[in-house]
Formats: sequence, structure tokens, C-alpha cells
Amino acid sequence: MILGAMESHFDLPPSAWVQRWASSIRPGGAVLDVAAGSGRHARLLARLGFEVDAVDRDKSLFSDPPPNVVLLEADLEAGPWPYAGRRFDGIVVTNYLHRPLLPVLVASLERGGLLVYETFARGNERFGKPSNPAFLLAPGELLEAVSGKLHVIAYEDLTVEQPRPAAVQRLAARRE
Repeated sequence: MILGAMESHFDLPPSAWVQRWASSIRPGGAVLDVAAGSGRHARLLARLGFEVDAVDRDKSLFSDPPPNVVLLEADLEAGPWPYAGRRFDGIVVTNYLHRPLLPVLVASLERGGLLVYETFARGNERFGKPSNPAFLLAPGELLEAVSGKLHVIAYEDLTVEQPRPAAVQRLAARRE
């Protein structure tokens, strides 16, 4: 990804999908923001009164975290899962895909916990990056990842125009 595209990505407001589903997470609960980047979702969740853990491989991208955000630098693709044994009332993931992490995220939800996931899907290559199939969800892949494990509340596989044209899959699913 070119630097200019990365910088504009970090200047984005919180995802409308995350904003829509944040109120469905247990009030005041513990929420994990995976691949937090500059912290746009962690900040939103903190403002909403959640206790937030934010993890990214480069925590320097997230300056001045609010007091109710614990920031952790960890490589989720090369290192061990840094939250072994922890359970969260909500887990938020946007614009990030590491397939081996999907079952770990599902297992890290408390009973009643909500997974809010939104990332790029096949078809995004016509809009630019990411275009490598390794970083694009196959049709129905997000649904398959939670099938039989979480109750799907909402799912979308569509093309969006905002914040920029992209093919995405979105999921909100609860551990029963």
C-alpha cells in the first residue's frame, strides 16, 4: 500500500458499521479493537463508555489514547495471541484479514459478546488496494467462519461508495 493511501486510511472517521452495532455491546463492557491503527474505533468505543483494549503491530500510529483504552503492540500474525484466556463483550475488526485469527476471535467472546467485523471482499481489486486475493474474503467466507459458533444478527456482502468505493463483507454476530 502506498504511504498516501495509508495516511488517508488513518484519517477516516469510525466505520458506520461499527457505529451501528456498538450500542449492541453490553454497556460498559470490555471491548477489543483488533488492528487498531490510529485508534478511530477504540476512541469511539471509549467515548461510549467501554473499557477498550486496542492492539496493533505498530502502536506509534495511535497517539494519546484515552484513559479507558489500553494500547498493546503485538504482531498478531507472527506472535502468540496476546489475550490468551481473556474474554471480551465485544470485538471490533475493520480493514484487516488474517484468516487463522478468525477462530481465535470467536473463542475470545464472552457469552452474549458481539463480533463486529468489516473488511474487503473479492471484487475489491477493481477499486484498487487491497487487490491480492489473500487479503480479500471469498463470497460467504465471513459467514462460514462463524457458522455454528455465533448467532449472525446482520451480514452484508456489497459494494460501498463511502468512505471510498470498495467491495466489503460486514458481520455482526453474537455468542449465545
